[in-house]
Amino acid sequence: MDTFAIGDQDFLLNNEPFRILSGAIHYFRVHPELWADRIHKARLMGLNTIETYVPWNEHSPTPGSFVAEGGLDLGRFLDLVAAEGMKAIVRPGPYICAEWDNGGLPAWLFTDPTVGIRSNEPAYLAAVSAYMESVLALVVPRQVTHGGPVIMFQIENEYGAYGNDKAYLQHLVDLSKRLGVDVPLFTCDQPFGTMIEDGSLPELHKTGTFGSRADERLAFLRERQPTGPLMCAEFWNGWFDNWGTHHHTTDAAASAAELDALLTAGASVNIYMFHGGTNFGFTNGANDKGIYEPTITSYDYDAPLSEDGHPTAKYFAFREIIAKHFPVPAEVPGERAPLPASVVAVDSTASVLPAAVRPSMAPGPVPPVEVTGQYQGFYLYETPLPGGGVLSFSEVRDRAQFFLDGVPAGVLSRELGERSVVIPAGGRLQILLEDQGRVNYGQRIGEAKGLIGPALLNGVEVLDWEVGAVDLGSLEAFRSAAVPLPPGDAAAGVAGPSVSFATFEAGGPGDRFLRLDGWTKGVVFVNGFNLGRYWSRGPQRTLYIPGPLVREGANELAILELHGSATREVRFAVGPDLGPDEK
Repeated sequence: MDTFAIGDQDFLLNNEPFRILSGAIHYFRVHPELWADRIHKARLMGLNTIETYVPWNEHSPTPGSFVAEGGLDLGRFLDLVAAEGMKAIVRPGPYICAEWDNGGLPAWLFTDPTVGIRSNEPAYLAAVSAYMESVLALVVPRQVTHGGPVIMFQIENEYGAYGNDKAYLQHLVDLSKRLGVDVPLFTCDQPFGTMIEDGSLPELHKTGTFGSRADERLAFLRERQPTGPLMCAEFWNGWFDNWGTHHHTTDAAASAAELDALLTAGASVNIYMFHGGTNFGFTNGANDKGIYEPTITSYDYDAPLSEDGHPTAKYFAFREIIAKHFPVPAEVPGERAPLPASVVAVDSTASVLPAAVRPSMAPGPVPPVEVTGQYQGFYLYETPLPGGGVLSFSEVRDRAQFFLDGVPAGVLSRELGERSVVIPAGGRLQILLEDQGRVNYGQRIGEAKGLIGPALLNGVEVLDWEVGAVDLGSLEAFRSAAVPLPPGDAAAGVAGPSVSFATFEAGGPGDRFLRLDGWTKGVVFVNGFNLGRYWSRGPQRTLYIPGPLVREGANELAILELHGSATREVRFAVGPDLGPDEK
């Protein structure tokens, strides 16, 4: 079996110096049938290692569960890395950030307000320990010391930017070792202030995260760790996007120059991201540094390998730099094949109010949505309002559409800080609440979602609330309730909130990009798979459909539109569109 260790100046693979040339691929953001392709293209760029986070909340959607199948089959992903002849780095958190919902921490964990977050608190540590046992059952047998690809294992994630609880970090170290980790343990933090010291322990190898001024950052790291190999564990070569902002890009030549500086200095590197992928479903996170900003569906990240798995100018610029320092394969990836373009019109629709809402809780004060047992997506609040007036809440998390007897009565947005709406007199109030993504960074991790009380109508608390979860895991209730639309008038559009259906034909599996001009805001499903959110405010204009989701013959397209569309048509575009700054 192989060995991997940390020497005085180098990483040592079987006692020989080994430079880590790694690229980040999050298996949970890529269709599993495309994993091998993305890994192969990483090797062709000259990389020798694949790094991935592990999302606790996806693997454990409910307490006591651990799902490791399909798109969450971490073991298979690591086996594919090994089959490509590459090494692997695993970063299981339990907190991962990653612009991912709640930073990867399961929302159910914090339904008990006494549970600590990223700290040495007993209930939190007990849950973390159960999670780590399940993760390490997959990782430990795949360490290089057992004949597998895994060479390093991370403790927490940029913890110095959050806290400095050394007992918590020590628990994670002791737990990992007890469960069989014998490859080097490491931490990563930004090389600023006291983050590196706060986020690590003396026995752990320290790495930095940065995207520029490589020589300066490496010098800072060396001052705090006089011996051992230098490594940038997250070389930020791009960035993520929020709804309503521009598409972020970085100059390929400038990024390549920074990579050259890293390699010239003798450092190891993990390119974040090599291939970003997609925030399918409701998995996107959000920032809140005074303004709530949810992350878009695409996680393209302006990475060397695009969202649909094709090399960009940055890919070839990085490959050229790596070739200056190390051998690279002669093979290069091919160009993107032309994608089929066509138009399809929805032909039936079903109202969301109140279809597919699970049984609601007993009436009482306005509750957070977690009482439903569903931790992502949409919810329906209801209450009778005998009189009208100003209805206010302490906070709205994150976007609420108000209906009085089915008639739209306003929208409140957390992003805009809105907390009150004028409601007409009389009738039954329904509020469709969208969780737009849990905050993934900072002190608001773990917060509750929904209408945060008290709910006051003209200053008097409303106490007759019910809340139910809108079940989008299966669309069968909407299919059953769907009514045909009048034929021949595609420009008529559809009302919202509703789920509309269309059928499109395909000759077989193959990538598509769906464009939704004339639609406002919602979610798209292909053959029941949740592609994620769209929003006319951009910057994202298309949704990526991974080829394996498309089957030969008839395919179902379903669109949850929240406000209404100006057309019944959508079209399959010839390529991605992430806004005017698209590379």
